[in-house]
Amino acid sequence: MPHEEPPKEPRSYDDLVAEGAAVPTEGWDFSWFGGRATEERPSWGYALALAGRLAGATAALDVQTGGGEVLDFALGRAVAAPVLTVATEGWPPNVAKATALLRPRGTVVVAAPEDASLPFADGAFDLVSSRHPVSPNWAEITRVLEPGGTYFAQHVGPGSAFDLVEYFLGPQPDRSRSARHPDRERADAVVAGLEIVDLRAERLRMEFHDIAAVVHFLRKVIWMVPGFTVDAYADRLRSLHARIEADGPFVAHSTRHLFEARKPHHR
Repeated sequence: MPHEEPPKEPRSYDDLVAEGAAVPTEGWDFSWFGGRATEERPSWGYALALAGRLAGATAALDVQTGGGEVLDFALGRAVAAPVLTVATEGWPPNVAKATALLRPRGTVVVAAPEDASLPFADGAFDLVSSRHPVSPNWAEITRVLEPGGTYFAQHVGPGSAFDLVEYFLGPQPDRSRSARHPDRERADAVVAGLEIVDLRAERLRMEFHDIAAVVHFLRKVIWMVPGFTVDAYADRLRSLHARIEADGPFVAHSTRHLFEARKPHHR
């Protein structure tokens, strides 16, 4: 008969929370979540699509690159690389991480605050990209694009992961739910002078299989529950741990939209 391993003992709340609180949060590598949290991916496959755009670009800028993981993936799969590739990032630990990852590919990482003007000349790039920017600066994106240049990005949509957010913070006002709405972003991009080429949105299932995954997620994606700490939300965390142990994964839903816009030649 095949050898059967004894069932694993469930791990304690304290052990799981300690693990989730100890995992480094730099960059946008989510591999740690393997086996303990899942999220559906948008049908358009942003990173591979970006690889195709990079292959056709001469000068490319990736805004708010995080730890550089998505840009690194795309550059590694592009059949040709732009002559010039630059990335910006505002959080110092991510600047260091992205520099170490992207420098071997000849990509320069520039430290630039998210709310500051982009430190580049007008019309410097024919491709500007971004995955999950905090808030797109449409005027600056338009300014640094050359006429005919493209903005290609994946944005976080309205009410993303609010099932989890509202578990900790309670019901959120309508203005919070409607922030980052693709229709509003479309209008803002048009006002800035861009032409919309493509805009697609999807709602995607997320599952958290243990409380360690919840703790790490809220530490990593800091704007979900501002000021989150294990101590501040100990009661809610313990309740959620008990719920997951009794009922299975906590289910939430993320929202994403693919955004493609072009700077017209007549500007």
